[in-house]
Amino acid sequence: MKWLLTVLKQTHKPAVNISRPSSCASSGLLPLRDEVVVGSSRELVQTIGSQVEVRTGFISEEEEAAFLRELEPSLKKKRYEYDHWDDAIHGYRETERVRWGPACEKILNRVRSVAFADGSPLLGPAHILDLDKAGYIKPHVDSVKFCGSTIAGVSLLSDSIMRLVKVDAPNEWLDLLLSRRSLYILRDKARYDFTHEILKDEESVFNGQRVHRERRISVICRNLPG
Repeated sequence: MKWLLTVLKQTHKPAVNISRPSSCASSGLLPLRDEVVVGSSRELVQTIGSQVEVRTGFISEEEEAAFLRELEPSLKKKRYEYDHWDDAIHGYRETERVRWGPACEKILNRVRSVAFADGSPLLGPAHILDLDKAGYIKPHVDSVKFCGSTIAGVSLLSDSIMRLVKVDAPNEWLDLLLSRRSLYILRDKARYDFTHEILKDEESVFNGQRVHRERRISVICRNLPG
C-alpha cells in the first residue's frame, strides 16, 4: 500500500503532463490531484516526510524563461555525456554558475530563504544539471565532503520522478512528483540515509500513473558541510 503526502501549494498553477496507462482505469487508483509524495508505509511518510518538501509552481513561466535565457547559451556549447566520474548520471550536461542576472538572482534568493536556515553557510555556485530526454540519474548518496545537510532544486522544462530508497532497507522508499517549475528540498536523513535518483522516462510512473519525462534542467543549491 502506498501512502500520500499532500502538496505544499504555491500561487502559480503547476503544469503536470500526466497520462494514465489503460490498466489504471480498472485498478482503483485515485486521480492524481494534490499528492506529490508516495511512500512504502504510513510510518515512513510521517517520519521522513517532514524532511522532504515539494512545492509545485514555485516559479512562474516568466521566471522559468528567465533561467533558460541565461542557461541555454552556455549549455548549447556542451555535448551530452554518457559516463560520469562516479557513474551516477547518464545523458547529461552540467555546469556551475555564480553570477546571475537580477531576475534569476531574485528567484535563487527565494529558494535560499525557503530551503536553508538563516545564517547557514551556502555553497557559492549553483549546480546546473541538464538531463537529455533519454538521460537519468542513478541511485546515489551525495558525498558529505562536498555538501551539507540540505539540497534544494528547481525543475525546468519537464515533470519527473525522484525516488528515494533507504540504504539499509531497500523495501522502504518514497517517490516524489517533481512537476515542471516546482521546488524540491531534501534535508538530514532524507539526504544521508536514502539514495536518490531521477527515473528514466520509460520508468517514470507516479502512484500508478504515467508521467512523461522530456529534457529536464535542474538548478540546485546546497549548503556547506557542517
